[in-house]
Amino acid sequence: MSGSPRPKPPTEGDTPPSIPRPRREEAPEAPKAPEVPKTPEVPKAPEVPETKKSPDTDPAPDPLDELVERLDGFVAAAVHPDEVAALLESDGMTDDHIRRTYGRADSFALAEDLYARVERRHPAPAPPPAGPWHGGLANCLLRGLVFALPGLAYVLAAPLLVGEQGRFGLPGGTVPLLAGAVTGWVWNQALSHRAYTWLGLGDRPAAARALLTGAPPGALAGTGVALAVAAPGEGPAAVFAAGQALYLAAATVLLVLGRERALLGALVPLAGAVPAFHRDLPDPLRIGLLLASLTAATVLAARVLRPGLRRAVAGRGGPPRAASLPYGLFGLGSGLLVLHAGVGTTPVSGAGAVVALTLSMGPAEWLLHRFRDGALTRLRTLTTAREFRRAATGTLVLCLGGYLAVLTALLLAVTLLWPGAPRPTPPDLLALLLVGTALWLGLLLQAFGAVLGAATVCLLAAAAQTALPAAGPAATGAAAAALAVLTCVLLVRPTAHR
Repeated sequence: MSGSPRPKPPTEGDTPPSIPRPRREEAPEAPKAPEVPKTPEVPKAPEVPETKKSPDTDPAPDPLDELVERLDGFVAAAVHPDEVAALLESDGMTDDHIRRTYGRADSFALAEDLYARVERRHPAPAPPPAGPWHGGLANCLLRGLVFALPGLAYVLAAPLLVGEQGRFGLPGGTVPLLAGAVTGWVWNQALSHRAYTWLGLGDRPAAARALLTGAPPGALAGTGVALAVAAPGEGPAAVFAAGQALYLAAATVLLVLGRERALLGALVPLAGAVPAFHRDLPDPLRIGLLLASLTAATVLAARVLRPGLRRAVAGRGGPPRAASLPYGLFGLGSGLLVLHAGVGTTPVSGAGAVVALTLSMGPAEWLLHRFRDGALTRLRTLTTAREFRRAATGTLVLCLGGYLAVLTALLLAVTLLWPGAPRPTPPDLLALLLVGTALWLGLLLQAFGAVLGAATVCLLAAAAQTALPAAGPAATGAAAAALAVLTCVLLVRPTAHR
């Protein structure tokens, strides 16, 4: 029904509505509608004091929140909801249980909900354990020092080896010395590879046994070659070459088994050659210093080879001997390149180049470690092969550039400290840097197992220099370029570092 509601009749106690009276000399106002009496207020119920709810009356926690809290670490590291679904299913959660407990259709729906609720927190990869590619700089520098200190033996023995004019335009006695040294490099390089293979298998006694059976024949081979090529009047040089072969065998044993400090102690008597740069020393003193150093190195090597006397484990075969042959060939090629670098315009400048190359082997080894370690770090942090190739190439350039800078600094230092040494000319410096580039890249390829290509390139370059000495820088430059191409093709791929 329409219209205004009917007013309720007044009740007792209510004041009757007042009727307005017209004012004088004013127009009468329209009468107001009578006021509707107010409905009496219903008294409110007394307030009940609020009491704390007992734990039994709390709402039950959301099961999904409990699940999020329990699986937070795993879900935060997941890269896709399917990983979470796989975890739920492996935890024994069926679709019926998920529907009853969490109100989701199945494990995939629940996994998507969990994946959306938890923020991504991918953990950083753990650092790799310390291994052969994490060598310290101090240890590498120590190895470079023990590589170079034997050069002082030639300073002590120089007056004892003076003889008639030698062959091929070289001083007398040079040919047997070089022949014995090259033979030792080839043999000991292959022997080192075999011993390091046993060490990689975790069998140190077998490595010592390989050195025990391989070092003495290497010393005999070096001695035999030196005696075979010695001409009449080169007897003292052949005797010195025999001592050189014995020292190379002993030094190989100590270096492979990690006894660099012991070898450094054995080389201390050679420090007596320093005064020989400025004054003449008596021949007995020279001979005594040489024999003291050789005897100390031999005795120390014999002591560390005692574990090799144990009987081998029956039925266990070792690495094939043919696998060590390419490493011996690389020793031959790289050794010949160093010898050609030592034949400079003057004997002193050539010897300075050899000393600089020998001292640089310590920093070279450390930079090899840094390249490998940097590649492993990029392998863990980068996501595409293109990014890895770009980063690995940059690391390769930095390491090679660092080695060439160290080689240049060592050559300048040797030139300043060597009495009467001429300053290196730009062609001599360029030839040395090309040899250094070929050596470092060859060592890098050898460290990654691509030794056959490195050995082939170095042998071809050495053969070209031997056949045509005037083509020395060109042959070395071609070898450096070829090794650089091989390195970029083989070692900047992610698969080469796994």
